[in-house]
Amino acid sequence: MIRIEEVIATVSGNRPNADIDLIRRAYLFSALHHRGQTRASGEPYLVHPIAVANILAEMRLDEVSVSTGLLHDVVEDTLVDIDTIRSYFGDEITLLVDGLTKIANISDLSKEKQQAENVRKMVLAMITDVRVVLIKLADRLHNMRTMQYLKPEKRERISQETLDIYAPIAHRLGMGKMRSELEDLAFQNLYPEDYKRLAIEVDARRPELEAALEKIEATITEQLTANEVPFVRIEGRVKRLYSLWKKLKKQKIIIEQVYDLIAARIITENDRKYCYLTMSVIHNIWTPVPERFKDWIAIPRDNLYQSLHTSVIGDGGQPFEVQIRTEEMHHVAEEGVAAHWKYKESNLGKKEEDEALDRLRKTVEKLLLPLVEETRDNEDSEDFIETLKLDLYPKDVYAFTPMGKVIQLPRGSTPIDFAYAIHSVVGDTCTGAKINGRIVPLRSEINNGDVIEILTTQSSKPSGDWLNHAVTSRARNRIRHWITQQQRTESIDIGRKLLEKEAEKFRVPLKKLTNNETEMKRIANDYGLSRPDDLFASIGYGKTLPRNVLAKFLGAEKFSELDPENQKQTRLKTGMKTGMKAVRKLIGMGEDAIIVRGVDNLLTTRAKCCNPLRGEDIIGYISLGKGIVVHNKRCKNVSQLMVNKERIVDVEWAKSEKEQIQSVQLLATTENRTGMLAGITNAIADIKTGIRDARANVSKDDIGMIEVTVEVYDKKHLDKVVGAIEHVPGVIAVERINI
Repeated sequence: MIRIEEVIATVSGNRPNADIDLIRRAYLFSALHHRGQTRASGEPYLVHPIAVANILAEMRLDEVSVSTGLLHDVVEDTLVDIDTIRSYFGDEITLLVDGLTKIANISDLSKEKQQAENVRKMVLAMITDVRVVLIKLADRLHNMRTMQYLKPEKRERISQETLDIYAPIAHRLGMGKMRSELEDLAFQNLYPEDYKRLAIEVDARRPELEAALEKIEATITEQLTANEVPFVRIEGRVKRLYSLWKKLKKQKIIIEQVYDLIAARIITENDRKYCYLTMSVIHNIWTPVPERFKDWIAIPRDNLYQSLHTSVIGDGGQPFEVQIRTEEMHHVAEEGVAAHWKYKESNLGKKEEDEALDRLRKTVEKLLLPLVEETRDNEDSEDFIETLKLDLYPKDVYAFTPMGKVIQLPRGSTPIDFAYAIHSVVGDTCTGAKINGRIVPLRSEINNGDVIEILTTQSSKPSGDWLNHAVTSRARNRIRHWITQQQRTESIDIGRKLLEKEAEKFRVPLKKLTNNETEMKRIANDYGLSRPDDLFASIGYGKTLPRNVLAKFLGAEKFSELDPENQKQTRLKTGMKTGMKAVRKLIGMGEDAIIVRGVDNLLTTRAKCCNPLRGEDIIGYISLGKGIVVHNKRCKNVSQLMVNKERIVDVEWAKSEKEQIQSVQLLATTENRTGMLAGITNAIADIKTGIRDARANVSKDDIGMIEVTVEVYDKKHLDKVVGAIEHVPGVIAVERINI
């Protein structure tokens, strides 16, 4: 357990002029108000804020940040309010604590939306004071280090959030050391079986790998010395488990095929010329792998990262990576923006401290301001999270305008992304593009060094097909916005016509209804809508039946009297239920399989693209001519559906005592060895699961591809089957195949 005196000693060592009294007061205040509280481990709760403060002290942050680390939970977890913090500690600490405090009184929202709203608050607070995100990362790091005491479902939720949001933020800020630890801890909690299996596999190779690294380090030392190239030190490392796991999954390869399983890092003196001299020596010793050289010194990454990377083939055909950077570059690569707090002298005064904070603020604004601007006006919390995730991914493609301006984009970007990166008007009016002087389709992928020219016409407008090719959130948000506006206008017009047609059947003049603004607003409110235009759009989308709108306008008695079909009273009452409270059982998916909320009777089907299983998170989409199509929330097509928010409906799995069998097709990537198919089918049979089909092929890369169709009841059953297959020796990866 860390003690407050240790934290103070660290701060004093890094910052001799720090206000230690402020830290002591924050500690006493936190100890007083957290008194009697315990963590899931049974330890006093105060252990957590002290640990967070210690992480911040080790990051060389100022006394205000360290004090906030001690106070960050008092408003959220005790009876202390934000005004009390202000009266005791002033505005600066109050703003930081408020930025870190979760939003209260949102219990009516789903967990996903609560998460989104709290992350939104934190992201917007980053620009007000950049220390908010650094303190939050320290808080999350300590929570991840002590996850073993939490319930499995809570561990999974927090770990997934860490992988989705906090590790990428650390990466975005160039904090490589923190990002690595967050990712490995999250991996260990999310995929414990994969973690253990991979750890065993790496540990079995570790003596051999470490011996190879020792030999590599000795060779580099000898050759750099012989060529009189100065260097500070050489470090060797085995690839991190999470990074290795991702590569194996993504590329569907075995561990022997990983190029950078081991790597050497050469730290030179603080002159970039020594990096390039070192690179020439390395390429003279070993054969470089073509297209595996990256120069992040000449063009640094947007998170300030600078280094030379190259892969070479060592003795015995062992591939490995070499990273070359100066000592200063290494410090930035490890600590990112926190490196701005590095104090070299012991007598810095307030002026120098303010200048350091200002440098940090400007650096973080450069990294995060585009992200905040893209998400600031996004009112939908779930869209906000998806946009945030997309924006946090590394950007490492550099293209040029014809005038030589560098445009930095995510890997996989197309001319559509390039156009919107220049200006939204350029994107909206884009008609074509030239890459390196040649006209290319807008779906073409941009490569490093390409010169892009965007062709435009004033009459051109975005196309819905662009969403299939746009990568950046800026481009996708603009395209979605245009499509939504266009489709809403069309839906309002269709809705008016459908209501007019229905009104004719009842001999009701449409103007009598539409000119009565009070009545139209009342009916719209009954459906959970705010304006009459929203009601027309809902009718146009097929979400609300026009006859039910007339029923609400005319009243039950008058509606029954004018109804051409003279419906039965019971059917009438069903039709007049409030739109947002109407509940219908899904047709064609088994009795009580799924419940649909907020929609009048419509035909329903499972989406063939993802074939959702009981227990998976699902979403409903009103498709014209098909009724409600139910998708798995992780389906690759859901992002396209979210363009039409009005057609999205809430669906959920109903409780059912009757188990329903569903066929699911799996693809196992394996080593090419005899008996793999038998091993997999036996593993499935051992857990008493039916097999409908199984077949095996070998790819051009000499990798086994085994497709097997199994009978499962729900997601838990499927996870059990996948786990059984993954435990078969020689299996590299298992994935679900959707039609």
